[in-house]
Amino acid sequence: QLELGARRALVAHGVAAAAIATWWVPGALEVPQVAKAVVASGRFDAVVALGAVVRGDTYHFEVVSDASAAGLMRLSLDSDVVITNGILTVDDEAQAIARSGDNDDNKGAQAALAALETLAVIDSIG
Repeated sequence: QLELGARRALVAHGVAAAAIATWWVPGALEVPQVAKAVVASGRFDAVVALGAVVRGDTYHFEVVSDASAAGLMRLSLDSDVVITNGILTVDDEAQAIARSGDNDDNKGAQAALAALETLAVIDSIG
């Protein structure tokens, strides 16, 4: 649902559906590495990282959430490609579903729109 929300938002704002690509990865820790490969391809202006990390009974939740976010942030600062982080960090599946619904609260759509807005700001700077 996050991907669907992102796709709808991008298309609604003039991005051609054919220009949107999707890759699935095993987990949130792998997202920065795949995003790095996308950046290195030189084919895209932005990467919208989507997913969910659901809290479990151990500290692993914090490790995965923090490392994934840090990897995406580092990549965004080290490249000229806009990177947005739409990876949810939630306590349970119900929270993930609430944040990925078919409405304005869809965090995939919000991350996609943040990418477009960031691109516009960078473009205005020259």
